[in-house]
Amino acid sequence: MRARALTTSIVSVLCLAAFAVPASAATRQATTPAPAPAPVAGDTAGGASYDQATAPTPVMPSGRIIDGKAYPPADAPAEVQQAIWSANEIVGKPYKYGGGHARVVDTGYDCSGTVSYALLGGDLMDGTPLDSGSFMKWGESGAGSWVTVYTNPGHAFVVIAGMRLDTSAAGDPSGAKGPRWRPVLRSTKGFVARHPVGF
Repeated sequence: MRARALTTSIVSVLCLAAFAVPASAATRQATTPAPAPAPVAGDTAGGASYDQATAPTPVMPSGRIIDGKAYPPADAPAEVQQAIWSANEIVGKPYKYGGGHARVVDTGYDCSGTVSYALLGGDLMDGTPLDSGSFMKWGESGAGSWVTVYTNPGHAFVVIAGMRLDTSAAGDPSGAKGPRWRPVLRSTKGFVARHPVGF
């Protein structure tokens, strides 16, 4: 019995540690729980009501990918959040050369059509979809704080809030082609980094 209680305690601590997020100045304020309500006379049940905050809600420093869909961090600008939600609309569609260029809403997407769809959806880009070569002169040079497009004349992908949207399965054990949120691990050698102004 004592061994089981110890095991339960260890598992609880490990589960809590898995979700611990370092408290930076930005997250400290957002994770401060609401003050506990004053006790009500005659209330001996203890505990807080189900609709009252009793623990801090963590703010993730980067987005998360759950079941193939991306979820933005709570502190992401509205445009970044919208770009992520827009990209989620095409995740799982097939790779289609030229897809997303003749028409933004298409049956499949190529690499730059995927990047364009996300950026247009977040109002981070004006006009019509770009090809990967055109992205080499788009926006500002270098990595952005929220959005970075990596491009060369033959391929483009984007990292939004720390999550990679790419049609290439490079670095992805699933091997699936087409628009997908992928593990960020991928070489950027031979790519130019560009970002939307202010992001």
